Amino acid sequence: MEREKRDKDFVHQPEYPGGPKAMSQFIYSQLRYPAEALAAGVKGRVIVECDINDEGAVVATRVLKGLGHGCDEEAVRVVRMLRFRVKRTRGLRLLFHKKIHVQFKPPQPLPAQTPTVSIQYQVVPEAPPASDHAPQRSPSYEYTITWKSS
Repeated sequence: MEREKRDKDFVHQPEYPGGPKAMSQFIYSQLRYPAEALAAGVKGRVIVECDINDEGAVVATRVLKGLGHGCDEEAVRVVRMLRFRVKRTRGLRLLFHKKIHVQFKPPQPLPAQTPTVSIQYQVVPEAPPASDHAPQRSPSYEYTITWKSS
């Protein structure tokens, strides 16, 4: 009969499902650059410390380093949306603290030259057949496709 292996760590830190890369993807997919920060040309990093309960929910947040112009509030909003996976710690209900860095950089403008496509078609009726006994043909079509780079 084998003995059950005990876990070496007494306390397990919460993990985001998919790891840090997935957490970054989630944060930046939900992040909206504040209009006030865009107008002021603000860019930089907001550091948010959050408290995570034993169920993996973010229950409190504090801004350790902010940028202002609405960036701090937006970073807190996105961090509060996170849900973590927490292993049971031998029946204890713990509160975890984690620092999360949220980078704000203005969105890149679209390139000035965007190609446009225009498609035109025209139905051209055919001349009637010379005799009444000739087979009827369907009308022919003419297509024009142009690619413009403006």
